[in-house]
Amino acid sequence: MKEKLTDALYGAGWTAVKRLPEPVANALGRGIADLTWRRRGKGVLRLEANLARVVPDATPERLAELSRAGMRSYLRYWMESFRLPAWSRQRIRDGFEVKDIHLLEEALAAGNGVVLALPHMGNYDLAGAWVTTKLGVPFTTVAERLKPETLYDRFVAYREGLGMEVLPHTGGAAFGALARRLRAGGLVCLVADRDLSASGIEVSFFGDTARMPAGPAMLSVQTGAPLLPVTLWYDESAVMRGQVHPRIEVPEGGTRTEKAKAMTQRMADAFAEGIAEHPEHWHMLQRLWLADLEPRPDIAARRSDGSGTERP
Repeated sequence: MKEKLTDALYGAGWTAVKRLPEPVANALGRGIADLTWRRRGKGVLRLEANLARVVPDATPERLAELSRAGMRSYLRYWMESFRLPAWSRQRIRDGFEVKDIHLLEEALAAGNGVVLALPHMGNYDLAGAWVTTKLGVPFTTVAERLKPETLYDRFVAYREGLGMEVLPHTGGAAFGALARRLRAGGLVCLVADRDLSASGIEVSFFGDTARMPAGPAMLSVQTGAPLLPVTLWYDESAVMRGQVHPRIEVPEGGTRTEKAKAMTQRMADAFAEGIAEHPEHWHMLQRLWLADLEPRPDIAARRSDGSGTERP
């Protein structure tokens, strides 16, 4: 029943919100964001805890301001995503401005394929629609299988409608397909700032250890396609902003695994640079750092006697 309700809510969002005038949709998003922020649920508290690592000298008042702005940014992402299928091609072209786009254009022109890696910032669906519409470049991405299956199908259909090829996250099969796209000179875009699987690579991120996916670096090492990090953010205008960061070079020495580790650390450093400049537009409402994933004695005790569940 919960899965059916979740699917129905997303369906209602895509059906109803895209029909609203843009100012009304924006006001609705801010209202939902502020209400969610005032309720101080697990997601908001986790966002503040994550932001405390990004801005370690922030006062409690500053963290509260950042988390409120963060929730508004997060809801802006959702309002835009619900409305993107109704945007005109010109609206998509005008909706995103990116610095150093020549780095991507030059890499694509070389014909060796390109891997773009992004953190959970801004609206990567809008950025993707801009790439397919403004640049006229199709690309391939990967989507995690969601439950219920109908919700996963909704997201796949939504992104395919924006001009993206979407592969299910199925381990080696997805990697092989992405490698083939790159060898054919294609573009691959991956959200890559959180990986809790055993295959993730440990990196130093804002002074502590986190785990990020190996895929972007391994694809670059294996195919020779350049790896370019990208960060996104909003300002007060209706236009999203972005930055293409310099190519992460493949180290000359070491094994494939060692090369991937070094490149993933550099990817994390590029993400950290962009997040530090625009922390309120990093939509990380989940645990990320390994220290935050370790069980706490008080939680273990409450679980053992059935008296409670984990808090963020």
